[in-house]
Amino acid sequence: MAGYLLKRLAGLIPLLFGITIITFIVIHLAPGAPGQVQLQMNPKVNREVIERLRKLYGLDKPLYVQYYEWVKRIVKLDFGLSMSQDRTPVIKKIAERLPVTVLLNSIVMLLVLLLALPIGIYSAYKRNSLTDRTITVAVFIGFATPSFWLALLLMIFFGIQLGILPISGITSLNFNQLTFWGKVLDVAKHLILPVISLSVGSLAYLSRYVRASMLEVLRQDYITTARAKGAGENRVIFVHALKNALLPVITILGLSLPGLIGGSVIIESIFAIPGMGRLFFNSVYMRDYTTVMGILVIGSFLTLLGNLLADISYALVDPRIREGLGER
Repeated sequence: MAGYLLKRLAGLIPLLFGITIITFIVIHLAPGAPGQVQLQMNPKVNREVIERLRKLYGLDKPLYVQYYEWVKRIVKLDFGLSMSQDRTPVIKKIAERLPVTVLLNSIVMLLVLLLALPIGIYSAYKRNSLTDRTITVAVFIGFATPSFWLALLLMIFFGIQLGILPISGITSLNFNQLTFWGKVLDVAKHLILPVISLSVGSLAYLSRYVRASMLEVLRQDYITTARAKGAGENRVIFVHALKNALLPVITILGLSLPGLIGGSVIIESIFAIPGMGRLFFNSVYMRDYTTVMGILVIGSFLTLLGNLLADISYALVDPRIREGLGER
């Protein structure tokens, strides 16, 4: 098992290196340039200022030189200075926004997992029943509902018409004057609508995935054998079937890890949440190359890490995989 992990970790290095090349090329092929927005919005900014800006950030050098210097910095977790007017270090910007996005998306993932598993299992167990069909219709409606449209409806109903939930930011103006539990409640109230908006589509998708996986497992011969031996239905479902049905679900959860960084770009922008998603959106709009590439590299690393965690989870859940690793 240890040798397998070392082999996988070593394989991540060339993959991450290739991702940095693709990210660098795609960003530099994108239309627009740093300073273009300032040029359009500020008549005092002329072409000479733009050229000085390009020279300041080394954009006047050949692409291979820019790439080499960029990679040399990111190895030390130095993503350079932001190309926005404040010229804040990119790593500082990311560090300020990261906790908010991780908190938001962690709550979403936990909520989706807690709801999708029982819904999918129950729907598979009651397949083709009225309950299963009702759940299927509700799930497909949720899956077809755009998250941004649902967010706007929730803002209008709960925030404007009823006035019971905040619709902007993550804290109130008097946040610093609140007690500890008052602060917790205030943040929780601000997160309710964004969490619902992000959860509906993911819940619909994952519950269907769990149902399909459970149906596939319940058709296997060893399930029939367990029932023939007199095993109770709860034991068949939760002991014999669930472990194997979770294997594809583990893959989905592992690949959902990058969502902790940039999976809520639209929702964070709608609710004005100061997270990574909103930072990414604003950086793209402002042609802030260094910040965009920093976020993309971190997201790519999390994708590879998610794949690694999924493989480890496979080995923990399925003994056949552990035996195969032991034979190598």
